[in-house]
Amino acid sequence: MREALSTELSSEGLEDVEDFIEGSEGESSMSLERVRRASDLMQIGNQAFRENRLEDAINCYSRANSVKPDDPVILSNRCVAYLRVCQVLRRRPPSVSEHSPLSGLDPTIHAELALKDADKVINFRGDSAKSYILKANALIMLEKYELARDAILSGLHVDPMSDPLKALERTAASTIRSSGHGKPERTDDFDCTVCLKLLYEPVTTPCGHTFCRSCLFRSMDRGNRCPLCRTVLLISPRTCAISVTLNNIVKKTFPEEYAERKLENESLTNPGGDFMPLFVMDVVLPCEKFHLNIFEPRYRLMVRRVMEGNRRMGMVITDSASGSIADFACEVEITECEPLPDGRFFLELKSRRRFRILRDWDQDGYRMAEIEWVSDICPLEGTTERVQLQEVIDNAAEYARSWMKKARDEAQQRQDRVKLLELDEVESMMPTTRDPELYSFWLTTLTRRRSSEKLELLRERDTIQRISKALVFLRLEAQTCIIQ
Repeated sequence: MREALSTELSSEGLEDVEDFIEGSEGESSMSLERVRRASDLMQIGNQAFRENRLEDAINCYSRANSVKPDDPVILSNRCVAYLRVCQVLRRRPPSVSEHSPLSGLDPTIHAELALKDADKVINFRGDSAKSYILKANALIMLEKYELARDAILSGLHVDPMSDPLKALERTAASTIRSSGHGKPERTDDFDCTVCLKLLYEPVTTPCGHTFCRSCLFRSMDRGNRCPLCRTVLLISPRTCAISVTLNNIVKKTFPEEYAERKLENESLTNPGGDFMPLFVMDVVLPCEKFHLNIFEPRYRLMVRRVMEGNRRMGMVITDSASGSIADFACEVEITECEPLPDGRFFLELKSRRRFRILRDWDQDGYRMAEIEWVSDICPLEGTTERVQLQEVIDNAAEYARSWMKKARDEAQQRQDRVKLLELDEVESMMPTTRDPELYSFWLTTLTRRRSSEKLELLRERDTIQRISKALVFLRLEAQTCIIQ
């Protein structure tokens, strides 16, 4: 059935990629040089895709995405390339692996990456049938046929005449109808030997033992051995995929118990809007972009749970005076997560909103907190105070543009590529001046400040005061010529 399904999907919106057009929406705040760089990478990636050099194409699309984040054309093309890789791997005869084994390539991994991109494309192009075709294909590759059918039906609401969506709907419906079978008797054969509960997202090790995925890799954070027989395991969450067939059997055979296990897992991965896992390191401000290397077992566990949930956590510092964590922190989103062979994670993060910590406690080694979202006291639209605030923001924006230009010119004179890259990243995070609070935080990220100063900026709830402090920092740096 799987081979037949791959053939069925081969022509459903995956035959070609889109060309990148300069001047699209969202480029007004980007430099012309960055837009052209993204365009060049897309042209190279599209050429590689059409020559069936799929890994080269994915690499180009990923580089283009780092230059111009969240562009729907870039994400759509990378999604198509991931799906084509899935098809190639699915059609590969098992006998070929005897003399040419694969290393690190897995159709499930590529399908999950494709699904991630497809979800983002839908956010930007919810009125396009192709967006739902991409998501449905990814879900079918993951054998999530009911979810695929939901995506197909959503797409048909957008475009009822889409032939590819109709063909996919027939495929998913026939697969769901033909998948019924008898239920085996409930025994401990379906239990994880670590948590002693029903298997949830089961993973089978090379030594033949099956565990819940979260149980296995939590155990391996302390050592790379099988929890049962102590065999050394050279696997990671990236190279060891969930057993889709066994997971489907457990889900369909024991639906009520499986639902309980799912709720239990979701309570850890999605704690709710008023609760936040905390990474205790330093103070970050909204509108920052940075990288982290995660190696401690407690934080590796936390990152896995965050990645299975909303991809967000809090970044906080320890108060040197009291020894406890500070009262204010900032939410950060994991935009890219690269699992490394030794179990570490290399993360790219973007800071979002600030919050106040009401209380905190220990959960499986890392900190959890009950939080309260915080925002500035902003004057209402149409009032004199709001007009004055907008004038302050506009004047600050004009100064920031001249400051950025001067910094870029000096970096180009010194041929300082690192500084130019930093300025590109800062520019990519620049919000609109119609959001005074967020723009004031962006201004503060243009210069490097001590942790204590950044914490005070998080606590500040007067937008004009924060802008004033940011401008003081910028002028001091410009006067002393410390633009690095």
